[in-house]
Amino acid sequence: MSRYQPPLTITPTILNLVEQIGETMGRWSLTPEGELSPRLRRGNRIRTIQASLAIENNTLSVEQVTAVLEGRRVLGLPREIQEVRNAFAAYECLPQWRPTAINDLLAAHGLLMTGLLDDAGHFRSGGVGIYRGDALMHMAPPSSRVAVLMQDLLDWLARGELHPLVASCVFHYEFEFIHPFADGNGRLGRLWQTLILSRWMPLLAFLPVETVVRDRQVAYYQALADADQIADTAPFVAFMLQALHTAMTETVLTDPVSDPVKQLLAVFHGDESLRIGELLNRLGLQHRPTFRKNYLRPALAGGWIEMTQPQSLNSPLQKYRLSQKGRKLR
Repeated sequence: MSRYQPPLTITPTILNLVEQIGETMGRWSLTPEGELSPRLRRGNRIRTIQASLAIENNTLSVEQVTAVLEGRRVLGLPREIQEVRNAFAAYECLPQWRPTAINDLLAAHGLLMTGLLDDAGHFRSGGVGIYRGDALMHMAPPSSRVAVLMQDLLDWLARGELHPLVASCVFHYEFEFIHPFADGNGRLGRLWQTLILSRWMPLLAFLPVETVVRDRQVAYYQALADADQIADTAPFVAFMLQALHTAMTETVLTDPVSDPVKQLLAVFHGDESLRIGELLNRLGLQHRPTFRKNYLRPALAGGWIEMTQPQSLNSPLQKYRLSQKGRKLR
């Protein structure tokens, strides 16, 4: 029995984009996922959710989405508020889902569409067409074929025949082509691409590529249509790789380092450990409270420096040295 193989022509554009993303990843790899601050994780996730839902005509702003997630009252449609809550819950579950497990895919749809769709978490039982205005853009396969097609697609993904960057884009397109659910296909397709990428590089779980897609929404749908027209995923793969690269170059991964912290890091030489008095002398400072407030505490909180006696904060032997993160910044 032949195994399913999505149609893809590897073009020079695709190869070039994969290379560009790889080069950018070199910079990203300096920031392990565990060092991404909670503030930045949450901020990027909120941007992701707002943009993905905006593509589906949700009108809530980033500020309103933030307010919803903080439990504050928001003037908005109940459905839109529910969409935000569902999406945040779904993205928070990314670590526990397996990209190739059909049950996890169904669970994700159920979470995304809770209270929004009667058959949330179940494949559609009827036909569906995708329209732009009055024009039919795409007629999805019949519902009787959905379960088989999705299993074939997940089996293909499990074989790992393509680089994860390309495979995630191909999956995204094929998912939208099959359109397995009555509603929520767009937001779930984008979420599942993020899941696939996060298994390759955990930091990508917090990459708000949806903001780029939202800003290029016309081109996003055109890429889908172009791929349909030539029966080849290449146009959509190229579009999504470009969107990923743009998002990577625009996304802030670390909290800004203040000028005083930069000055403090600059006085260290190699792996040396220094007392507070030595640090004050090298910085040309005399007022210890100011040093602690503006230099030492922010550097410790940001993980840029570390104590030699972390179990005894007030030890007379206490010294400070650059952390691994601080050495990378240098």
